[in-house]
Amino acid sequence: MADILAIETKDLTKNYGKVTVVDHLNFHVKENEVFGLLGPNGAGKTTTILMMLGLTEPASGTVRVCGFDPTREPINVKRIVGYLPEAVGFYDNLTARENLEFVADLNNISRVESRRRVDNVLETVGLSAERDMPTGKFSRGMKQRLGIADVLIKEPKLIILDEPTSGLDPQGINQLLDLIVGLPKMGTTVLLSSHQLYQVQRVCHSIAILAKGKMVIEGAIDKLGREAMAGGRYIIEVEIAEPKTELAYIIRKVQGVEKVEVNGNVLNISTNSDLRSQIAKAVVDSNALLVQMKLHEFSLDDIYMKYFKESQD
Repeated sequence: MADILAIETKDLTKNYGKVTVVDHLNFHVKENEVFGLLGPNGAGKTTTILMMLGLTEPASGTVRVCGFDPTREPINVKRIVGYLPEAVGFYDNLTARENLEFVADLNNISRVESRRRVDNVLETVGLSAERDMPTGKFSRGMKQRLGIADVLIKEPKLIILDEPTSGLDPQGINQLLDLIVGLPKMGTTVLLSSHQLYQVQRVCHSIAILAKGKMVIEGAIDKLGREAMAGGRYIIEVEIAEPKTELAYIIRKVQGVEKVEVNGNVLNISTNSDLRSQIAKAVVDSNALLVQMKLHEFSLDDIYMKYFKESQD
């Protein structure tokens, strides 16, 4: 069964005068995933977002958001998409509840429904206790969480977040990232534009890396890591209680195992697929005591630097 796409671009291009800021961009975002849009300042991330929102028109190519063309159907897109810019603004003299009720009113949500949704989104972002506090007294982290509540009030299918953790302290960053992780469980797809790689690795399923308006690489983080750092192979690390000389030979006989490196009581096994269950059985059958087994996860920083460096060469 084919994946349902929340966003799909085909040769999406944007020029400002003679300067091409987005250059034949092709990527897709699946429904109910957190997708990271990465790249340095000037890579074309914000311009791409503006085209998704129907706030600027492509020079050529297309973008579809939840099946709609933002250029031809901007109202339909705005009904189902929530956008949180880097700088969030609220009426400081109004309470959190009053600010959200105002947004609900702008979206033609009835008073009864508005009260229900306001209560729900404030609970979702952890601000129920501060519902009657003027937002002028909110910390930056609280305002960012209220910003998430602001875009959730219309129950969007897609949320676009532009550098949402900018200026936050570590506690505020952790709270916001925990919130973002939970959004797909509510049926909301998330596009996260950021250059904070460790944050992206923590919350995103897939990424696209842009440089000078062009696509450098796109795909699931774990797959990109294997391709970039291990030639497409899986690296499985096995730790046993005591070194066992013949174990490496036994594991090499497992179909799909390509290489076994032994370092004391730790074995690093290169395979063509995820063979953890087969390898665990081989270890147990050899009467070795298995301490732990894990699939090696590659750093997004390593992936980013490899592909980004190649794009600059």
